[in-house]
Parts: sequence; C-alpha cells; structure tokens
Amino acid sequence: MTLRREIPLAEPSLAGNEERYVLECLSSGYISSAGPLVRRFEQEFAEAVGASHAVACVNGTAALHVALRLAGAGPERVVAVSTFSFIASANAAHYTGANLWLIDSETTTWNMNTQMLRDEVILRAKLGKKIPDVVEVVHILGHPAEMEPLLELRDKFGIAIVEDAAEALGASWRTGAPSGHQVGTVGDFGCFSFNGNKIITSGGGGMIVTNDRQSADSAKHLTTQAKRATGEYIHDAVGYNYRLTNLAAAVGLAQLEQLPRHLQSKRTQAGRYNELLKDIDLERPPAARWARPSFWLYSVLTRKVKDVSRLTHSMRLAGVEARRLWPPIHTQFPYRSCEKLGGEVAERIYRRGLSLPSSVGLHVDDQTAVAVALRTAISEQREALPTNG
Repeated sequence: MTLRREIPLAEPSLAGNEERYVLECLSSGYISSAGPLVRRFEQEFAEAVGASHAVACVNGTAALHVALRLAGAGPERVVAVSTFSFIASANAAHYTGANLWLIDSETTTWNMNTQMLRDEVILRAKLGKKIPDVVEVVHILGHPAEMEPLLELRDKFGIAIVEDAAEALGASWRTGAPSGHQVGTVGDFGCFSFNGNKIITSGGGGMIVTNDRQSADSAKHLTTQAKRATGEYIHDAVGYNYRLTNLAAAVGLAQLEQLPRHLQSKRTQAGRYNELLKDIDLERPPAARWARPSFWLYSVLTRKVKDVSRLTHSMRLAGVEARRLWPPIHTQFPYRSCEKLGGEVAERIYRRGLSLPSSVGLHVDDQTAVAVALRTAISEQREALPTNG
C-alpha cells in the first residue's frame, strides 16, 4: 500500500528573510558565537516579549539550566517542577544538583496545580518542614499557567520563580496580577526554546529573559565559560559553552519578524479544529478566559478510547502524524524516586492525550484530512471493543 504525503506534526515555516540573513552571515565571516546578529536577536526578542533583557543560548535546556542556577538551585536545594512536561524541564533542574519535587497538573489548563502547591508550601512552613527554594513552572502546550499562587509564595517566602516558556512564546494573561504580560516575563527568569518544532525556530537555540540587568549579565557570563572580559583566559566560575551562533541568530531574527503571523496562524487553526472536531467526543485544548494561549500544538483528550498509541498508529497509516503527550516526569526512570505532590491528573492527561498536526503553514484541506483520520481511527477502535451479551 502506498501512503500519500504525511501531514507532519509541526514543521517550520521559513517564509521570511532567513536566507538573506544567513547569506549576510556567510559573507561577513561571522558564523560562530561572535557576531552582531546574536546581540540584535537578544535585543529584539526582549522587546517582542516585553522583557528588559535577553540572553541567547544554544538551546532551551541550556537556558533553563543557567536560569535555575542563578535562581538559587543547587545541592541541598529543592526545585518544584511541573511533572507533566517534556523531561528537559526536570533534567535542567537535576543538572544543578538540586532535589526535585514533582507537582501535579490541574484539570483546567493541564499546567502545574499552583494553588495546590501554594497550600502545601504554607502548611509545610507552619510545620517547620523544608519548602522549595525555586519553582520551575511550565506553560504547557502554549497555555499560561496560573501565576498568582506562585507570586504569593515569592512574596511570603522569597521563593524564586523560573518560567519554562519553551512551548508558549506569545501567550499571555488577560486578567489577574500578570494581566497584560507575556509568558516568561512574570517570574524572575523566563526561558524559551527555538527548536525546529516551536512557533519560531533558529534550527535550535534558546533564550533567557529577565528584568534584572545584573541577572542578565550573570547569565551571559555563565553561558560564555565564565570568562572575564580581560582579553586573557581568566575564568572566575564554572561556566558553560552555551552560546548561540551568529548563523542560528540570523534564522531566529528572520523568524521573530514573522512571530505575529505565526501566532495568528496557530490561533486560527485552533478555531478551525474546534469546528471540525465538534462532533467527536473529545476534550478540547485548554483556553481559560483569563488567558490568551498560543496553541503551539493543538492537543486533545480522548474519551472512551482504550489505546491512544493504537489511535496514533492508525492515523499515521492514514498519512497523519499525531503524537501522544509526555508521560509524567514522576513515571520516568530517572525520577521515580523523587518526591511528588499528587500525580493522578498528569497521568490521566497522558493516558488520554494526543497532539494533532499544528504546523504554521497547515492548509485547511490538511486540517480536514486530520479530522477525518481522527474520526475514523476512533470509530475503528470502538468497533473493535468487545460487547456484553
């Protein structure tokens, strides 16, 4: 059987000045971490998200690692991390030597249950028990997390906040304390990813944003091997080779110019999927009234489907790349011994969830084909279930 062209989950849209800026890099000779486009990318990215400072990194995980270290994560420290996330969120915290406390999701947005965490921290503080030094909150699948409980913890106990906004560039809050702010700009640090499947890409790459100049200077220092600006090889700390190349920054700049178009495309797709799938028994992606999500990956929770892996396999045979969501971090082998708070909601999201094709350039006909493939796969699985009697 010959399959038609597969509709991919998320492929980049390179429809702007990418080629022009890369050729400028090549002609200038600045292709590595030294070059003017890195600084320009940092400046324009900070402006785009509403932060005072930005520091480019080789990838999003590196950005998280440095931000967490500067936020106070380290040996004998505790970092509370969203358990429903890609494993890089936990890995970056683990790199610092900190102990991880894995926090369950809530059902409205699938993000960290920050109210439950707030209540538990206050209880532990009253009992004289250890409380987290840092909270790493992940804005899952393009939807902002509820931040007010975390801001209260920062005010009461000085707990630092690192926002993992790798999946949520351009998402924002409509109401509440963070109203008018984009993700990544409310905590002490915000971290972004420019992997090939993100809303904008530089082929790889990441960014740290902060409103504190000293923190930004420290981040830049650590990402450049903690080398002093003396012209000699003098290093005053253990640093990292986490610099972004000028070539990657060239692509990132061109993509950043297209960010409004990319966000509009994602949000339009989400509305169209909502209409195409309205007759299927699914739980739609979160879209709280107080938030303006970016819908990075349009993801749904199935109902009355026994095997989501089988569902995605059937869709692939039909030429559609759908993908399961991540297993909760507390179920992953390296982190099974970590302390956790709850976990059942994250496990339910994993059991039932899948992401549908969400490329920026996804055509309406392809979305229709995705809906047909999903509807057919669900129908086939239900027909295969044994009946009573």
